[in-house]
Amino acid sequence: MTELWIWVILVISTLVAATLSAVTGFGGAAILLPVLMLMFGVRDAVPILTVAQLIGNGSRVWFNRKEIQYPVVNWFLIGAIPAALLGGFLFTSAPLSALTRLLGVSLIVIVVFRHLASGNLPAMRLRWFAPLGGVSSFLSAIIGTAGPLVAPFFLAFGLVKGAYIGTEALSALLMHATKLVAYGGGDALSMQSITTGIMLGPILIVGTMLGKRLVDRVSEKVFSKLIDVAMIVVGAMFLIRS
Repeated sequence: MTELWIWVILVISTLVAATLSAVTGFGGAAILLPVLMLMFGVRDAVPILTVAQLIGNGSRVWFNRKEIQYPVVNWFLIGAIPAALLGGFLFTSAPLSALTRLLGVSLIVIVVFRHLASGNLPAMRLRWFAPLGGVSSFLSAIIGTAGPLVAPFFLAFGLVKGAYIGTEALSALLMHATKLVAYGGGDALSMQSITTGIMLGPILIVGTMLGKRLVDRVSEKVFSKLIDVAMIVVGAMFLIRS
């Protein structure tokens, strides 16, 4: 595959991922991660995705800035920051085969959990976001994504549309920044990873703008089902490859 076709596939995948994330608040990483893994390998794919997510979440924060619930973000970060550092350092030393298997299992389990938890969660309390931030950030640092895991809890707190997307995006943005510190400290963050992630940034912003236009026009359930199918298929592929 030529370098031109690699970038064509990356651009299309990134645009689709950003648009889906802007509509549903999660799932974009599940679309983009397997593409990055196939092209760069697990060890580089997760840092590249983290840099790209930093920019993508930043754009979602900007477009939904007036609806962000900052107390939720503050409690989320209490657990997220130390857990992201720990998970990031573990990522830099874990065997590649183990990372691939863990990623495959996690993607499938997250889909199952999200559907089992849908409508069955009690109303979230503000302080519960601290342990949620810890668990999700640890997983995100190791497998690259945990957005579908946290979605039911943010929704159970009563956040909808812009408030949900903006609040979750700011929480994720600060979590990803912490992960990059850990990756850099463990020599897992190369200049190529940073450059590739930054180059995908403008595409993520365009996708976010498209998603923002669609959020009030297209059924979220349609996008959610597409993301579920993608996560299960990709998870199964990772398990087979490992």
